[in-house]
Amino acid sequence: MLNKLAFRNMKRSARDYLVYILTMTVVTALMYAFSSLIFQNGLSVHFEVEGVMEMMIGLATVFIVLIVAWLINYMVRFMLEKRSGEFGIYLLLGIKKKTVSKLYIRENILLGGAAFFFGLIFGVLLQQVLLSIMYSMVRMEYHLHIAFHAGTIRMTVFCYTGCYLIALLRCRRKFKKMNIHALMNANRQNEEVREKHEGLKKLLFPLSIFFIFLFWTAFGKLSNTGEIFLFLIGLVLTIYLFYMGLSAWIMCYVRKKGKGIYKGQNLFLFRQFAAKVRTMQFTMGTLTALFTLALMGASIALMFSEYENTVLEGKYPFDVQVFSGNVEDDFADEKAVIDENGTPSEYYSYHIYTDRDNQVNAWILTHLNAWGTMYRNEDGTPNMPEIEAFLQEDDVYCVYYPYDTYMGMSDYNHLRKMIGYEEININPDEYLVQIKPRLYKEVQEIGNDLRITDASGQGVLSCAGVVSDYFSQDGHNGADYVIVVPDAILERMVPFYSELVVDMGEGKIPVDLQQKLEDLTEEEDADVNDEEDDFHRGGSDNIIGYSAINLVRENLIPEVKYVLGTFIIPLFYIGLVFVSVAVTVLSVQQLSDSAKYRFRYDVLVKLGLCRRQIHQLILKQLTAYYLCPAVLAMVISGKMILFVSKLFVRETGVPTFMGSFFLKSVVLFFGIYLVYFIVTYVGFRRNVEEKR
Repeated sequence: MLNKLAFRNMKRSARDYLVYILTMTVVTALMYAFSSLIFQNGLSVHFEVEGVMEMMIGLATVFIVLIVAWLINYMVRFMLEKRSGEFGIYLLLGIKKKTVSKLYIRENILLGGAAFFFGLIFGVLLQQVLLSIMYSMVRMEYHLHIAFHAGTIRMTVFCYTGCYLIALLRCRRKFKKMNIHALMNANRQNEEVREKHEGLKKLLFPLSIFFIFLFWTAFGKLSNTGEIFLFLIGLVLTIYLFYMGLSAWIMCYVRKKGKGIYKGQNLFLFRQFAAKVRTMQFTMGTLTALFTLALMGASIALMFSEYENTVLEGKYPFDVQVFSGNVEDDFADEKAVIDENGTPSEYYSYHIYTDRDNQVNAWILTHLNAWGTMYRNEDGTPNMPEIEAFLQEDDVYCVYYPYDTYMGMSDYNHLRKMIGYEEININPDEYLVQIKPRLYKEVQEIGNDLRITDASGQGVLSCAGVVSDYFSQDGHNGADYVIVVPDAILERMVPFYSELVVDMGEGKIPVDLQQKLEDLTEEEDADVNDEEDDFHRGGSDNIIGYSAINLVRENLIPEVKYVLGTFIIPLFYIGLVFVSVAVTVLSVQQLSDSAKYRFRYDVLVKLGLCRRQIHQLILKQLTAYYLCPAVLAMVISGKMILFVSKLFVRETGVPTFMGSFFLKSVVLFFGIYLVYFIVTYVGFRRNVEEKR
């Protein structure tokens, strides 16, 4: 009998809380699909960063489990309050409290079990989509292959059931403490809007707005971690106090009979909205925080995605490139390895030169935004002792070579021809500055300050311009820059290091060619026991950077894409779950209250409102309720995202308007938002019009 009653109640709850069931189904599917990347990720064995994806997915799962546990606990408690009158009647009929508690727990287990079952089915399909996207991202072919792994299933079951059990145990403890009177009145405890100290509370509204404005103006100026941490704590408190102040402000506005309340049905809307915000102020604050985190996560994921789709494709233009600190290296061993693993159409070796001066390095270190005033004297001149000490450091923090780097014009044009660029010609008394694209705008004035002498050492060359084509400048053709001079100028310079570039032709490049070249480099270093490779410098990329002695384009780009994917995929995973959870709470709250609002809308109909006006009123009510946490989240996250976007665009050279990441994440966010809103609006209208 108890089982039949539990099953019947479960079907009724599934109908009343369909949005919640669908969300839990989607969450289960996401858990299964992304957990499979830990146990069934066939890509990890192909890259040196094996284990990073698994670690990031595991970390994301921790945050998701916490939020899902909060959602389940919230919904279980919410449904208990909505059905408390029913349970109170059961007790009045003589049914034991323990039996009623078991009934409710069984209902939730059946409800959760149904969502879990359908979620697993959907998760298997989602897993194939996810793997297909990942394989495509790293330029590998994926064949549809449905396979089950015990670890994936165990992890999904453990996370899901763990969240449910914790929520049900807490609900059971709460149920034991409630008596018949408490159960009969639980559903009414939030119906009254208690107006107490509203005049004082309404001050929180302008204060919170002022703090948010202060946050917008001061966030980018915070100078240390402590200030940022304290500021963010204040921001979190502001989010929660905002809703308390907003509700009180509306109440005071209505009480003072402001002009706006007499327009249309505004009085009804103001009262409804203020009451809902008051009873849900903590929940609304939590939802705003979830929306903020979701927007930030999606925006950062879009930044990394844009980088891999634009900058990464051009950053390493040569099929194969090898560095050697030995200026007499003929690269015979490297050529032998390459010949064994492909059919190269051209080898080209050359030198990077130096005049053993530091005027270019000094200009770069004192003019780029990345270095600020670190290497300037108080009068703005270069602090040469500090600069020379920095350039001579033999560690990972030294990004530039100890001396300025130069290249001959003939070598430069030959390399340009190999990668499909047009040749550039300059006069015998001119030079070019070849720079990374992301630094192009910052070095336009470099020619005004450099004094590069001709072959005789008497005349001075003039700058013919700055070129910012992708040219492999992460330690190979210079670090960030290389000065291109007529070949005759090289007579007064000395070879600095050697480079080999290879055109692999149309043949397929083995996936392990770069690893074989690196193994060869390690063997050579062990044989001669030198530290030539420590001489290699990687440039000033400090958000996304990759510097290596051996570069194989077809091996390197997929690996970097895979590394970026270890951040992109978990961030989207977290964002999707956070948005879904937050919007579910909004939808369930409105749909569950729609039956109560039926009486209020019936009164409005009797007062003369037509059906179209009722629909418009419902639309306005839901729009205000949905937009409030969303708009506040956009205002808060917008500043942080724009600040990070500006830094990201500047430091990576992504050819994208810095605000586009925020706009794209908002579009994605509102796409999900709109689906839930439409479902809620349709359900709300149906419930209000029922039995009219």
